[in-house]
Amino acid sequence: MLRQSFIKYSTVIGFLLVTSCAKENAQDLFKTTTCDTNNVTYSKVINPIIQSKCAIAGCHVKGSSSGYDYTTIGDLQKVALSGQLLIAINHTGPIQMPKDAPKLDDCTIAKITIWVREGALEN
Repeated sequence: MLRQSFIKYSTVIGFLLVTSCAKENAQDLFKTTTCDTNNVTYSKVINPIIQSKCAIAGCHVKGSSSGYDYTTIGDLQKVALSGQLLIAINHTGPIQMPKDAPKLDDCTIAKITIWVREGALEN
C-alpha cells in the first residue's frame, strides 16, 4: 500500500515538474496566425517577398547563373505564367526554391499562388 502511494505521488510530482518547465504559456502554444490574402498585388505584397527571398546576390539577379533576373517583373512573370514558379516554391518538381534555404511558409506560398492565378499582373 505504501509502495503504491509512493509510485502514485512520484508520478504526479514528475508530471508537474515536466509540464511546469515549459516556457510557453497556453496562449503561445495555441496561438493562431492569420494569413491576409486580400488585395495581393505585385507592388505591395509579391515584390517585397521576391526582393527578400529571390532577387538576392547569387540567385535571381542580372548576370546570375540562374539566367533569371527578378529585380524587375519581366522574368518573374514569364516563370509564373509558365507554371514553373508554383512548382518550384511548392517543392513539387525537380527544382525547389528557394535553393539551399527552407521552403517558404504556407502564407507566403498562398499569396504568390493568388497572384499567379490572377494573371501575375504588374499591379
